[in-house]
Amino acid sequence: MTPTRRLEAILDSSRFGRFITAVILINAVTLGLETAPSVMEQVGGLIHLIDKVCLSIFVIEILAKLLVRRLRFFLSGWNVFDFIIVGIALAPGTQGLSVLRALRILRVLRVISVAPRLRRVVEGFITALPGMGSVFLLMAIIFYIGSVISTKLFGQDFPEWFGNLGLSAYSLFQIMTLESWSMGIVRPVMEVHPHAWAFFVPFIMVTTFAVVNLLVGLIVNSMQDAHGEEEGERTDAYRDEVLSRLEAIEQKLSNQPVQDRKL
Repeated sequence: MTPTRRLEAILDSSRFGRFITAVILINAVTLGLETAPSVMEQVGGLIHLIDKVCLSIFVIEILAKLLVRRLRFFLSGWNVFDFIIVGIALAPGTQGLSVLRALRILRVLRVISVAPRLRRVVEGFITALPGMGSVFLLMAIIFYIGSVISTKLFGQDFPEWFGNLGLSAYSLFQIMTLESWSMGIVRPVMEVHPHAWAFFVPFIMVTTFAVVNLLVGLIVNSMQDAHGEEEGERTDAYRDEVLSRLEAIEQKLSNQPVQDRKL
Protein backbone atom coordinates (compact mmCIF):
# COMPACT_ATOMS: atom_id res chain seq x y z
CA MET A 1 0.00 0.00 0.00
CA THR A 2 1.38 3.39 -0.99
CA PRO A 3 1.84 6.13 1.66
CA THR A 4 -1.02 8.13 0.10
CA ARG A 5 -3.41 5.18 0.30
CA ARG A 6 -2.29 4.49 3.87
CA LEU A 7 -2.93 8.12 4.82
CA GLU A 8 -6.36 8.03 3.17
CA ALA A 9 -7.24 4.86 5.08
CA ILE A 10 -6.30 6.60 8.33
CA LEU A 11 -8.40 9.66 7.49
CA ASP A 12 -11.43 7.50 6.64
CA SER A 13 -11.14 5.26 9.69
CA SER A 14 -13.69 5.47 12.49
CA ARG A 15 -10.89 5.69 15.07
CA PHE A 16 -9.57 8.89 13.48
CA GLY A 17 -13.11 10.30 13.37
CA ARG A 18 -13.54 9.67 17.09
CA PHE A 19 -10.17 11.32 17.74
CA ILE A 20 -11.19 14.47 15.84
CA THR A 21 -14.52 14.53 17.69
CA ALA A 22 -12.68 14.37 21.02
CA VAL A 23 -10.39 17.23 19.96
CA ILE A 24 -13.41 19.33 18.93
CA LEU A 25 -15.10 18.78 22.30
CA ILE A 26 -11.89 19.59 24.21
CA ASN A 27 -11.49 22.75 22.15
CA ALA A 28 -15.10 23.73 22.88
CA VAL A 29 -14.42 23.44 26.61
CA THR A 30 -11.26 25.57 26.40
CA LEU A 31 -13.04 28.27 24.37
CA GLY A 32 -15.74 28.37 27.03
CA LEU A 33 -13.17 28.63 29.83
CA GLU A 34 -11.61 31.63 28.10
CA THR A 35 -14.73 33.61 29.00
CA ALA A 36 -14.13 33.06 32.74
CA PRO A 37 -11.67 35.71 34.06
CA SER A 38 -10.99 33.81 37.29
CA VAL A 39 -10.01 30.67 35.39
CA MET A 40 -7.85 32.60 32.94
CA GLU A 41 -5.94 34.22 35.80
CA GLN A 42 -4.98 30.80 37.14
CA VAL A 43 -4.46 28.60 34.08
CA GLY A 44 -4.75 31.02 31.17
CA GLY A 45 -1.43 29.94 29.67
CA LEU A 46 -2.41 26.28 29.66
CA ILE A 47 -5.80 27.02 28.08
CA HIS A 48 -4.17 29.04 25.27
CA LEU A 49 -1.68 26.21 24.72
CA ILE A 50 -4.48 23.63 24.44
CA ASP A 51 -6.32 25.91 22.02
CA LYS A 52 -3.25 26.20 19.79
CA VAL A 53 -2.68 22.43 19.87
CA CYS A 54 -6.30 21.78 18.86
CA LEU A 55 -6.09 24.30 16.02
CA SER A 56 -2.82 22.72 14.86
CA ILE A 57 -4.51 19.31 14.73
CA PHE A 58 -7.35 20.76 12.64
CA VAL A 59 -4.89 22.37 10.23
CA ILE A 60 -2.91 19.13 9.86
CA GLU A 61 -6.13 17.24 9.19
CA ILE A 62 -7.17 19.69 6.44
CA LEU A 63 -3.69 19.59 4.85
CA ALA A 64 -3.67 15.78 4.94
CA LYS A 65 -7.07 15.65 3.22
CA LEU A 66 -5.88 18.14 0.59
CA LEU A 67 -2.75 16.04 0.01
CA VAL A 68 -4.76 12.85 -0.45
CA ARG A 69 -7.81 14.13 -2.33
CA ARG A 70 -6.40 17.26 -3.98
CA LEU A 71 -9.17 19.06 -5.90
CA ARG A 72 -11.66 16.30 -5.02
CA PHE A 73 -11.51 17.70 -1.50
CA PHE A 74 -13.66 20.66 -2.55
CA LEU A 75 -16.33 18.46 -4.16
CA SER A 76 -17.67 17.62 -0.70
CA GLY A 77 -19.74 20.32 0.96
CA TRP A 78 -18.66 19.11 4.41
CA ASN A 79 -14.98 19.45 3.47
CA VAL A 80 -15.59 23.01 2.31
CA PHE A 81 -17.43 23.67 5.57
CA ASP A 82 -14.45 22.41 7.60
CA PHE A 83 -12.05 24.42 5.43
CA ILE A 84 -13.96 27.67 6.06
CA ILE A 85 -14.28 27.05 9.81
CA VAL A 86 -10.57 26.35 10.20
CA GLY A 87 -9.73 29.30 7.96
CA ILE A 88 -11.74 31.65 10.20
CA ALA A 89 -9.93 30.24 13.23
CA LEU A 90 -6.56 31.10 11.63
CA ALA A 91 -7.53 34.76 11.18
CA PRO A 92 -5.52 37.03 13.50
CA GLY A 93 -7.43 38.16 16.56
CA THR A 94 -6.35 41.79 16.45
CA GLN A 95 -8.46 44.65 17.70
CA GLY A 96 -9.92 45.30 14.25
CA LEU A 97 -10.72 41.62 13.78
CA SER A 98 -12.02 40.88 17.27
CA VAL A 99 -15.25 39.56 15.76
CA LEU A 100 -13.29 36.91 13.87
CA ARG A 101 -11.59 35.91 17.10
CA ALA A 102 -15.00 35.47 18.72
CA LEU A 103 -16.03 33.31 15.75
CA ARG A 104 -13.44 30.71 16.80
CA ILE A 105 -16.28 29.05 18.70
CA LEU A 106 -17.62 28.03 15.29
CA ARG A 107 -15.02 25.26 15.42
CA VAL A 108 -17.52 23.42 17.61
CA LEU A 109 -19.73 23.10 14.53
CA ARG A 110 -17.11 20.75 13.08
CA VAL A 111 -18.64 18.02 15.21
CA ILE A 112 -21.50 18.05 12.68
CA SER A 113 -19.21 17.01 9.85
CA VAL A 114 -17.70 14.08 11.79
CA ALA A 115 -20.94 12.78 13.34
CA PRO A 116 -23.12 10.92 10.78
CA ARG A 117 -26.32 11.38 12.78
CA LEU A 118 -25.81 15.14 13.05
CA ARG A 119 -25.01 15.32 9.34
CA ARG A 120 -28.31 13.57 8.63
CA VAL A 121 -30.18 16.16 10.69
CA VAL A 122 -28.51 19.07 8.89
CA GLU A 123 -28.99 17.50 5.47
CA GLY A 124 -32.65 16.95 6.25
CA PHE A 125 -33.01 20.57 7.30
CA ILE A 126 -31.31 21.82 4.13
CA THR A 127 -33.48 19.57 1.97
CA ALA A 128 -36.58 21.02 3.66
CA LEU A 129 -35.59 24.64 2.91
CA PRO A 130 -37.42 24.91 -0.46
CA GLY A 131 -40.67 23.70 1.08
CA MET A 132 -40.09 25.87 4.13
CA GLY A 133 -39.79 28.90 1.85
CA SER A 134 -43.40 28.46 0.75
CA VAL A 135 -44.52 28.11 4.37
CA PHE A 136 -42.58 31.24 5.36
CA LEU A 137 -44.27 33.13 2.53
CA LEU A 138 -47.65 31.99 3.81
CA MET A 139 -46.62 33.05 7.32
CA ALA A 140 -45.56 36.49 6.03
CA ILE A 141 -48.94 36.98 4.34
CA ILE A 142 -50.80 35.99 7.51
CA PHE A 143 -48.64 38.32 9.62
CA TYR A 144 -49.15 41.21 7.20
CA ILE A 145 -52.92 40.78 7.25
CA GLY A 146 -52.94 40.41 11.05
CA SER A 147 -50.71 43.46 11.50
CA VAL A 148 -52.98 45.66 9.39
CA ILE A 149 -56.09 44.47 11.24
CA SER A 150 -54.58 44.79 14.73
CA THR A 151 -53.16 48.24 13.98
CA LYS A 152 -56.55 49.52 12.87
CA LEU A 153 -58.42 47.88 15.75
CA PHE A 154 -56.06 48.38 18.69
CA GLY A 155 -53.44 50.91 17.60
CA GLN A 156 -55.19 53.97 18.99
CA ASP A 157 -55.66 52.52 22.49
CA PHE A 158 -52.41 50.51 22.67
CA PRO A 159 -49.81 52.38 20.60
CA GLU A 160 -46.89 50.66 22.41
CA TRP A 161 -48.02 47.28 21.03
CA PHE A 162 -50.00 48.07 17.89
CA GLY A 163 -49.06 51.66 17.02
CA ASN A 164 -47.76 50.78 13.53
CA LEU A 165 -47.22 47.74 11.30
CA GLY A 166 -43.78 46.99 12.76
CA LEU A 167 -44.95 47.07 16.37
CA SER A 168 -48.04 45.06 15.51
CA ALA A 169 -45.98 42.41 13.70
CA TYR A 170 -43.61 42.11 16.67
CA SER A 171 -46.51 41.86 19.14
CA LEU A 172 -48.18 39.21 16.98
CA PHE A 173 -44.89 37.29 16.83
CA GLN A 174 -44.76 37.33 20.63
CA ILE A 175 -48.34 36.08 20.71
CA MET A 176 -47.50 33.32 18.22
CA THR A 177 -44.68 32.09 20.47
CA LEU A 178 -47.15 32.04 23.40
CA GLU A 179 -44.72 34.09 25.52
CA SER A 180 -46.80 36.17 28.00
CA TRP A 181 -49.44 36.45 25.31
CA SER A 182 -52.51 36.23 27.56
CA MET A 183 -51.70 38.23 30.70
CA GLY A 184 -49.15 40.43 28.94
CA ILE A 185 -51.07 41.53 25.84
CA VAL A 186 -54.44 39.94 25.12
CA ARG A 187 -56.18 40.40 28.49
CA PRO A 188 -55.20 44.09 28.77
CA VAL A 189 -56.52 44.60 25.25
CA MET A 190 -59.73 42.76 26.11
CA GLU A 191 -60.36 45.14 29.01
CA VAL A 192 -60.86 47.87 26.41
CA HIS A 193 -62.04 45.66 23.51
CA PRO A 194 -64.02 42.75 25.03
CA HIS A 195 -64.38 40.98 21.70
CA ALA A 196 -60.65 41.07 20.87
CA TRP A 197 -60.46 37.32 21.55
CA ALA A 198 -62.28 36.80 18.22
CA PHE A 199 -59.11 38.04 16.49
CA PHE A 200 -56.35 36.66 18.72
CA VAL A 201 -57.64 33.10 19.21
CA PRO A 202 -57.99 32.31 15.46
CA PHE A 203 -54.59 33.95 14.87
CA ILE A 204 -52.96 31.63 17.42
CA MET A 205 -54.79 28.59 16.02
CA VAL A 206 -53.60 29.31 12.48
CA THR A 207 -50.01 30.32 13.18
CA THR A 208 -48.93 28.41 16.31
CA PHE A 209 -50.84 25.16 15.85
CA ALA A 210 -51.11 24.93 12.05
CA VAL A 211 -48.29 26.72 10.22
CA VAL A 212 -45.53 26.01 12.77
CA ASN A 213 -46.47 22.32 12.91
CA LEU A 214 -46.41 22.30 9.12
CA LEU A 215 -42.78 23.45 9.28
CA VAL A 216 -41.97 20.68 11.74
CA GLY A 217 -43.63 18.12 9.47
CA LEU A 218 -41.59 19.27 6.47
CA ILE A 219 -38.33 18.94 8.41
CA VAL A 220 -39.24 15.49 9.74
CA ASN A 221 -40.16 14.23 6.27
CA SER A 222 -36.90 15.56 4.83
CA MET A 223 -34.90 13.83 7.55
CA GLN A 224 -36.70 10.56 6.88
CA ASP A 225 -35.96 10.91 3.15
CA ALA A 226 -32.28 11.60 3.89
CA HIS A 227 -32.16 8.56 6.17
CA GLY A 228 -33.78 6.41 3.47
CA GLU A 229 -31.26 7.58 0.87
CA GLU A 230 -28.39 6.80 3.23
CA GLU A 231 -29.74 3.30 3.90
CA GLY A 232 -30.15 2.79 0.15
CA GLU A 233 -26.54 3.80 -0.46
CA ARG A 234 -25.38 1.35 2.20
CA THR A 235 -27.43 -1.44 0.63
CA ASP A 236 -26.03 -0.67 -2.82
CA ALA A 237 -22.46 -0.62 -1.48
CA TYR A 238 -22.98 -3.95 0.30
CA ARG A 239 -24.48 -5.49 -2.84
CA ASP A 240 -21.58 -4.25 -4.99
CA GLU A 241 -19.11 -5.68 -2.49
CA VAL A 242 -20.84 -9.08 -2.51
CA LEU A 243 -20.94 -9.13 -6.33
CA SER A 244 -17.27 -8.22 -6.58
CA ARG A 245 -16.36 -11.05 -4.20
CA LEU A 246 -18.46 -13.52 -6.19
CA GLU A 247 -16.80 -12.39 -9.41
CA ALA A 248 -13.37 -12.85 -7.83
CA ILE A 249 -14.29 -16.36 -6.68
CA GLU A 250 -15.67 -17.23 -10.13
CA GLN A 251 -12.54 -15.91 -11.84
CA LYS A 252 -10.34 -17.87 -9.46
CA LEU A 253 -12.27 -21.06 -10.18
CA SER A 254 -12.15 -20.48 -13.93
CA ASN A 255 -8.36 -20.05 -13.84
CA GLN A 256 -7.88 -23.22 -11.79
CA PRO A 257 -6.73 -26.26 -13.82
CA VAL A 258 -9.39 -28.83 -14.71
CA GLN A 259 -7.61 -31.66 -12.88
CA ASP A 260 -7.48 -29.59 -9.66
CA ARG A 261 -11.19 -28.89 -9.89
CA LYS A 262 -11.92 -32.63 -10.32
CA LEU A 263 -9.89 -33.39 -7.22
